Amino acid sequence: MRQIDFVDIEGIKVGHAQNLEAATGCTVLISEEGATVGVDVRGGAPGTRETDLLNPVNLVEKAHAILLAGGSAFGLDAAAGVMQYLEENGIGFDVLVTRVPIVCGAVLFDLTIGDYRVRPDKEMGYKACMNAGTGGSQGCLGAGTGATVGKILGMSRAMKSGLGCYALQVESLKVGALVAVNCLGDVVDPLTGKRLAGPLNADMQTLDDTEEIMIRSCFDKKSLFNSNTTIGVVATNAAFTKAQATKLASMAQNGYARTMRPAHSMYDGDTIFAMSVGNIAADLSVVGLLAARVMERAVIAAVENATSLCGLRSRADLKS
Repeated sequence: MRQIDFVDIEGIKVGHAQNLEAATGCTVLISEEGATVGVDVRGGAPGTRETDLLNPVNLVEKAHAILLAGGSAFGLDAAAGVMQYLEENGIGFDVLVTRVPIVCGAVLFDLTIGDYRVRPDKEMGYKACMNAGTGGSQGCLGAGTGATVGKILGMSRAMKSGLGCYALQVESLKVGALVAVNCLGDVVDPLTGKRLAGPLNADMQTLDDTEEIMIRSCFDKKSLFNSNTTIGVVATNAAFTKAQATKLASMAQNGYARTMRPAHSMYDGDTIFAMSVGNIAADLSVVGLLAARVMERAVIAAVENATSLCGLRSRADLKS
């Protein structure tokens, strides 16, 4: 088993577009031949597009792109640009008069930093498609541009996060994850137990514990949890059905649970898509455990590759 780049998984092109001043952006994963896609939504406040199509009982077998975007529900507008790009390039479900691209998507809430009036739109979605295949998939770019973590004490104590990716290869099998980390709480490395990011203490150098803060305030009815949601994709060259891809997405959620504390709250929209883009015969349980592992490391990469933005500190700004 060895580490590879996410973009080494054949059949997927990744593109990003962002506005750093407004602190928002979008990421698109294009499968020109179509990918078998499943989805698992765990958070209580998701913002998604075309996820019903991914139900195994429904007709369409392939999706042509997955969009991850900031901008909260406004950011779903970027899918129109992805649709336009794919139709112009003859990619989509053949309906005789044209091809209808199947574009699934999910958004995260980043309106509280940067300029809330600027959101991913049709133009930005189209630009992300134009940039597909140019590489660069970590840090403050794409859907991770406005991502933050550790928000329970308010945005003044929050930390900057971003987009992360990680992939592994076992003989001919490849499994990778790409994720925009925008969780309420802390990010912890499960290999070391070290808290890497979370709410900052008053010294703006050390970290508080989100779960302990929540427990102490369990009878407080005031909602401070309105700016969260982590969205990601696991991709593999293993051959799976829609039902199997759905199970794969579910197993990949273990990567969220291992690294984000808490995960899947009622104020998150934590969502993972799973893309099957190859013909390798592989055991679903094995691919699922690898999916959880690569998602875990992608979450860590999102925090470790983030840089400060809009006055928010990143992991690199802390002394330890």
